[in-house]
Amino acid sequence: MFPHPITPYKKLIINAAITGLVHTKKDTPYIPISVEEIIEDSISCYYAGASIVHIHAREETGKPSYKKEIYARIIKGIRKKCPDLVISVSTSGRIHNTFKKRSQCLKLKGGFKPDMASLTLGPLNFLQKTSINTIEMIESLAIKMKENDIIPEIEVFEPGMINTAKVLIKKGILQPPLYFNIILGSIYSAPATLSDLLHMVQSLPEGAIWGATGIGQFQMTINFSAVLMGGNVRVGLEDNIYYDIHKKKLATNVMLIERIVNFTKEIGREIATPAEVRSIIGIK
Repeated sequence: MFPHPITPYKKLIINAAITGLVHTKKDTPYIPISVEEIIEDSISCYYAGASIVHIHAREETGKPSYKKEIYARIIKGIRKKCPDLVISVSTSGRIHNTFKKRSQCLKLKGGFKPDMASLTLGPLNFLQKTSINTIEMIESLAIKMKENDIIPEIEVFEPGMINTAKVLIKKGILQPPLYFNIILGSIYSAPATLSDLLHMVQSLPEGAIWGATGIGQFQMTINFSAVLMGGNVRVGLEDNIYYDIHKKKLATNVMLIERIVNFTKEIGREIATPAEVRSIIGIK
């Protein structure tokens, strides 16, 4: 196959990771914390070009929450204004590491049910805390997603996690179409180099849909590289609160998305709509 522009690019999927677990208003005033802020920011990201929004719920105190009632309020508010926007919820074990808590958001039904949910395929050492993801927990969450017709947003931080995905495929726990987020540059996992990104992309199961991001100041480099390689992107304040690599200018989620959109259009690539993403990923 000839390279672009002789062979056209596939349309770009922009996945907006808008809040996360870590950043607070002390870090940046632009991080959406309350239910209303998360809804409003998700809608703004949709109009900026995002087709997926990756959300973490927060308590009124600002602390991370696992409660399905809070997720339900967020999902209801987003769908009221943007019914086609693909919504992915978090099953992170970084703070709340029991299956009962991590799976709460997977039990939502009807109009409150998320389209996707995060599934991290291994343990992670962050700067101040370890996220424990045992095989039993990973399989239990994946099975619950499968039972409820929720597509896993598969998060891989190093090559071994891709091998875990292949084992779960062999077991029948994960099934195509498969959507991977490659997340590089976390201090104790795979570095954010182009060689690492290329290696992990080439290691993915055949036919996998993939996006990539870098943590912190690596975000823009990995985002742009993924766009050029024909992959997709995850972008947002969850991973990076600054607009520039020198950390002098705070960003908003919309600013980060608009930069991706502008770059993508400059190289002649189109942006996928939420309806197109639903078809690509197999969301019912």
